[in-house]
Amino acid sequence: MTPPAQRPPGAILLRGGTVIDGTGSPRYRADVLVEHGRIQAIGPGLAGSRGADVTVFDAGGKVIAPGFIDVHTHDDHIVLTAPAMLPKISQGICTVIVGNCGISLAPLVRAGTDHAVPAPLTLLGDAGGFRFDSLDAYANAVNAARPAVNVAALVGHTTLRVDNVADLARAALPAELDAMCDVLDRAMRDGAIGLSSGVFYGPAAAADMGELTALARIAARHGGVYATHLRDEFEAILASMEEATEVAREAGISLVLSHHKCAGPANWGRTRETLAYVECAGKHQSIGLDAYPYVAGSTVLRADLVDDVIDILVTWSDTHPQLAGRYLADIAADWNCTQREACERLQPGGACYFQMDEADVQRVLRHPATMIGSDGLPHDRHPHPRLWGTFPRVLGHYSRELKLFGLETAVHKMTGMSAARFGLDRRGRIEAGFHADLVVLDPEQVGDRATFEAPIQASAGIELVFVNGVLSYRAGESLPARAGHFLPRGRTPRTP
Repeated sequence: MTPPAQRPPGAILLRGGTVIDGTGSPRYRADVLVEHGRIQAIGPGLAGSRGADVTVFDAGGKVIAPGFIDVHTHDDHIVLTAPAMLPKISQGICTVIVGNCGISLAPLVRAGTDHAVPAPLTLLGDAGGFRFDSLDAYANAVNAARPAVNVAALVGHTTLRVDNVADLARAALPAELDAMCDVLDRAMRDGAIGLSSGVFYGPAAAADMGELTALARIAARHGGVYATHLRDEFEAILASMEEATEVAREAGISLVLSHHKCAGPANWGRTRETLAYVECAGKHQSIGLDAYPYVAGSTVLRADLVDDVIDILVTWSDTHPQLAGRYLADIAADWNCTQREACERLQPGGACYFQMDEADVQRVLRHPATMIGSDGLPHDRHPHPRLWGTFPRVLGHYSRELKLFGLETAVHKMTGMSAARFGLDRRGRIEAGFHADLVVLDPEQVGDRATFEAPIQASAGIELVFVNGVLSYRAGESLPARAGHFLPRGRTPRTP
């Protein structure tokens, strides 16, 4: 891949702040010195050791934390088309992991052809974005766009299937599986950090364990991870977790269970079972979770998710775009039809599904293996508020207000834990020699403003964001300097 252009910033000193270093250790007062995009020193009184060649930022009364890592995104395309990445950098996010849920922009070429992509690949925008025949080509495009945030990439199993399996209604034939393995092997050599799957979705639902395990072995051979949107997050969630853990165990790969939840009122409270399962299985293999701090999920419109019990908020519809932001029940009442009939008439589209219980959300967030991921969908016309508010919501509502865990734990779940789990080299901690992805925040003010009614709102309390040592966001405004780039796979992932 083409390396990013070198624009080494001058020396920067964050003076007099409270450092929360990303390890989960107690906070302490210190200055943080940055030079050439790296953290050079941490300690008291560093201001007196520098001359006039340093730009000083007063961090008194503020927290200095590592830049947040959004481990679950669908930002594959938006980092190229809207590289300012305001929804993410305004939260203090310095790195996004793309390619989740089996859905990745690369490697797949559909631009200039008559072939549309099936849902859920449509969550990444229109088919014109699918123009990269290799992960290396995608990495070069990221570096050319120079987004405000760093980008690390998983390769999606569904993406591999769409390009190599003639009939998506069945498991891959041996030759088709060999072709997928070859493509994944090249992508891993090009710097992918692992494989993701989403067998919950139609194009991947026919994949059997043999298909998934063969691909996971390729990712394992290169030191990658396996992140999966489970086959079922409803009644069959435990069986789906068993399938995922067996695939990972057979492949010898670290497993991440995506946006862990127990969906549907009939399953509320079952996180006691699922988290107990994680703890038991985790004694024998490496397992992590990611979660977002909301009781509603968001994905494509699906009639099988309409139960006439939960609320469903339409986020986009190609057939009726004017109805984005309205509840399905209200639309059905206007049309004098059932909610399922209304769902069918609105397709293709997307929706927020209020399918989780708050006690379950808190239980998952509190679990020591849980990282924070937004799972935001940047192409939705009326997005889920998690796109703009996830990380400050954890820091403000769940840590400061509800006291679900301390600020040190919250930051660890967003930084050091995530970097270790995904093998992001020298990121996620405030430590000499590490990349200078840094956030200065007000611990008394940080919080989300985005709501389901008005989701496009920057959060409060994020004062300064530095990406690779470059000041890239200042309270309420993105700055013209963008310093993000593609992050190829670094060290082998490890259990935090």
